Amino acid sequence: MCKRNFMSEDKKQISIAESKVMEALWRAHPLSADDIMADVSAEQNWSAGTVKSLLNRLMSKGAISAEKDGRRYLYSPVLSHDDYMTREGQGVLDRLFGGRVSAMLTHFSQHEKLSGEDIAALKKLIKELDNDD
Repeated sequence: MCKRNFMSEDKKQISIAESKVMEALWRAHPLSADDIMADVSAEQNWSAGTVKSLLNRLMSKGAISAEKDGRRYLYSPVLSHDDYMTREGQGVLDRLFGGRVSAMLTHFSQHEKLSGEDIAALKKLIKELDNDD
């Protein structure tokens, strides 16, 4: 099995196109390139060559692993969905809001309508955080 530790690599970004392949693998794995193609082709209209290029890029980044199965390879995620979301979220927070959650929440509360459900969830979170102290 060809497997590398994604988190030990320099923080290599996963492109939007690569994330579509990752989403297919997070839903179910291991998958062959044909399985991935079938999963993403309706939405993305990608050729088999495009999918294979994306798989190779993800392999070189250590985000996925491949295991030989006869004449094909079966791919599995190395990077977990949770780790991906954490990294991407932190990147957005750092780039756009100076790493400050309060700045992000202020921005969205001023520029987007927060629903009553959103406000209730934020109040609940703040209360839980206060109780942890």
